[in-house]
Amino acid sequence: MTASDRSVQLVRIAAEAAADKLADDILAYDVSEQLVITDAFLLCSATNDRQVRAIVDEIEERLRTEADAKPVRREGEREGRWVLLDYIDIVVHVQHEEDRTFYALERLWKDCPAISLPESVMQANLQRARA
Repeated sequence: MTASDRSVQLVRIAAEAAADKLADDILAYDVSEQLVITDAFLLCSATNDRQVRAIVDEIEERLRTEADAKPVRREGEREGRWVLLDYIDIVVHVQHEEDRTFYALERLWKDCPAISLPESVMQANLQRARA
């Protein structure tokens, strides 16, 4: 079993939205083989709480307008350090850099296949990594 076409579409839209708000280290994993509750995880990080919130807002806006998708649950917004958006098909994790390093979700899911992201997102990742 692999992530559905709808899940991949949502991941790509969310990744582009995150990149537009200068998110760092944007990664996506197909977790459908490991979890029954969702198909994919999108991970990204930001340097401060305000940026975390801006990324979350942009992801929500773009998924609503481009894919008619609304989160069924939104966790962690008050603290602004780690916001989780649950769209059932995908789960988006936007973390403060310190939390991303500490929790290292990519280590937990490294055995899952990566979902290829749009070229614009990959270019943004490279540019941000060089800065």
